[in-house]
Amino acid sequence: MNAATLAALNAARAALRPVVLATRLPDGHQMLLPDEAASPALNAAALVALAKDKNGTQEIDGSAWFLHAYAPPVRLVIVGAVHIAQSLVPMAAPLGVQIIVVDPRRSFATEERFPNVTLMDDWPDDAMKAIAPDSRTAVITLTHDPKLDDPALDQALRSDAFYIGSLGSRRTHAARLARLAALGHDEAALARIKGPVGLDIGAVSAPEIALSILAEFVAYRRRLGRPA
Repeated sequence: MNAATLAALNAARAALRPVVLATRLPDGHQMLLPDEAASPALNAAALVALAKDKNGTQEIDGSAWFLHAYAPPVRLVIVGAVHIAQSLVPMAAPLGVQIIVVDPRRSFATEERFPNVTLMDDWPDDAMKAIAPDSRTAVITLTHDPKLDDPALDQALRSDAFYIGSLGSRRTHAARLARLAALGHDEAALARIKGPVGLDIGAVSAPEIALSILAEFVAYRRRLGRPA
């Protein structure tokens, strides 16, 4: 790897910007993707490699390329340090995601209840501005409290978050959508919210609901959402 490519790769990683180091195997030529100078096929393959977090050799444009994905961890932002979150966090931890729990209620967001994760006791709108959700960020709200959920959803909808989910009944979700529409979000934006969040598996208990949420998150990430 030449000095310029190495410097660019290190800069991208420091900025938490996902990139792919592409090496053309016949001659060792390397470049970082996506890049406007690269072919559409090469850039498309790089985006798939990032989405799948998978390295490998592919035949592209008549040559063999080895694509090495360098991407920051997917972030899972959970708004509401509630019982469901206590079940969800340990289930999500083995997936290798960075977990952030947001709740201004300090008696809820404690290290005793949520060990080994990032805790933020800011109000959700301030927390979301600090987190700055990107295309490798999922946001899930669990509080049922519009004062906490709505500001987080408002900020998430204004971001590139690849997955947005919110807990609540269909009636609760309809009222939520009306409030967010009043904040200026159109139907296309509101359709990004998975609500009620989670796959319909007939979940009742907190662990079952957490399982349904995590299953939908994984399915959307791997098969539908394609975070880049």
